[in-house]
Amino acid sequence: MMEQKIEKATVMRANELIDYAQGGIVSKEFIHSQAGSVTLFAFDAGQKLSEHTAPYDALLQVLDGEAEIMIEGELFHVKAGEMLIIPRGALHAVNAAQRFKMMLTMIRG
Repeated sequence: MMEQKIEKATVMRANELIDYAQGGIVSKEFIHSQAGSVTLFAFDAGQKLSEHTAPYDALLQVLDGEAEIMIEGELFHVKAGEMLIIPRGALHAVNAAQRFKMMLTMIRG
């Protein structure tokens, strides 16, 4: 896939804006301001983010595959086309039992 420039006032397919990397996690932040951020992630199978917290609610939207999200000890399987809100301050982790892509929207407030 060719590198695609992310431009405003342009129709895009989020799933096509980021590629998988073998054995890794790729992230691409494409909106960032004092109000919040929107970041795309591509997780290869077997990759994970260890438990952490965030100071704001986070809207996680799976674009491809299926994510395993642990929030305060409860496991959620979020599939392509589904979304989940991670509450601010909640201890959470992300695991890729299979590869997946997601969009993460954080709004400060």
